[in-house]
Amino acid sequence: MKLTAEEKEMLAGKRGNAAKKSMEILVALGEIFGAKRLVPVTSVQVSGVSYANLGDAGLEFLEEMAKDGRARVYTTLNPAGMDLENWRALGIPEDFAKKQKMVIDAFAKMGIQTTCTCTPYFVGNRPKKGSNISWGESSAVTFANSVLGAKTNKEGGPSALAAAITGRTAEYGLLLEENRQAQAVVELKSELKDETDFGALGYLIGKRLGNRVPLITGVKKASEDQLKSLSAALPTYGGPAIFHISGITPNKTGVPAEKITLGQADFEQAKKDMNDAGEVDFVLLGCPHCSIGEIEKIAALLNGKKVKKEFWICAARPVKKEADKKGFSKPIEEAGAKFACDTCHAVAPLKGRFRCVMTNSAKGCFYGRGSNGFKMQLRTMKECVEEALK
Repeated sequence: MKLTAEEKEMLAGKRGNAAKKSMEILVALGEIFGAKRLVPVTSVQVSGVSYANLGDAGLEFLEEMAKDGRARVYTTLNPAGMDLENWRALGIPEDFAKKQKMVIDAFAKMGIQTTCTCTPYFVGNRPKKGSNISWGESSAVTFANSVLGAKTNKEGGPSALAAAITGRTAEYGLLLEENRQAQAVVELKSELKDETDFGALGYLIGKRLGNRVPLITGVKKASEDQLKSLSAALPTYGGPAIFHISGITPNKTGVPAEKITLGQADFEQAKKDMNDAGEVDFVLLGCPHCSIGEIEKIAALLNGKKVKKEFWICAARPVKKEADKKGFSKPIEEAGAKFACDTCHAVAPLKGRFRCVMTNSAKGCFYGRGSNGFKMQLRTMKECVEEALK
């Protein structure tokens, strides 16, 4: 790879130990993937934030980097393993909370915004079309590439942190226009009605096309929240970190010759595949984290009612504060539902606490099973709220 004078200085250790380690990570990645150079990034989102995933070795690495490492671009964090303020109310052990706070303190020392969310585009980290970024969370990466038109690979925690400290990333993969082009047309013969349909679409494309980039046709309209659901499901079930929807998404692409068709029977089977039998004892919305619009809908559905099951609404803390100001939080909390800011069921230490979880997220079904061994059921938001009230 060809490095600039400044990049060579960082690699040589002239800009500090953290910058040196960061450059070593980026150069190694670049050489592995055949990058010719590093390019500046405008924003970063760092994954690998939960202590449940990091452990003591990861915490030690972060504290070492925090000695002289400082973020050079706007950087936010992926969800932590707990709500950073109300962890006791959500049943998180005190010893876990202590270590999780040490993780967050290390990131804060590096000048990173400790907004722990998988939807950074809802809290100010919303890159412009065509900009190079370095994001780590799979649903956010796919949303940024596909819906916002920014350019990012799926970064690991160390490589995203390295990008934050250096302000650079290796130019390969989805930063290159030729790798963003559609490779197969997905023609829909069934109307997409709600977020579970968009989640099922991601499931089906991942299973049918693997990592090939889809150009989806036959979608009449799609809200940002529905595109969020598709962005979450697609990479979770084996698909690429970018998609195109004819007439809806911003990126230009050619029309490939290969085509697959998806009809109503395919969607029904996909939902059946993602559902387990069982008596629901936990209801969760917000995977990825809820938008303010989704919280408004939940508030309307819960207004004047009382939940009878454990019910979490996962959201970024700034979005929760906006909900407070707009009066959306009050009916939710009065109903007995709980906000879980900064975290989600995929990264919180919840194994053994619940048996069967209902959610409106196809991605949530995958990680609920894989991370905590839950049985999972996929339903619409309205059906999830109705279940919590039983």
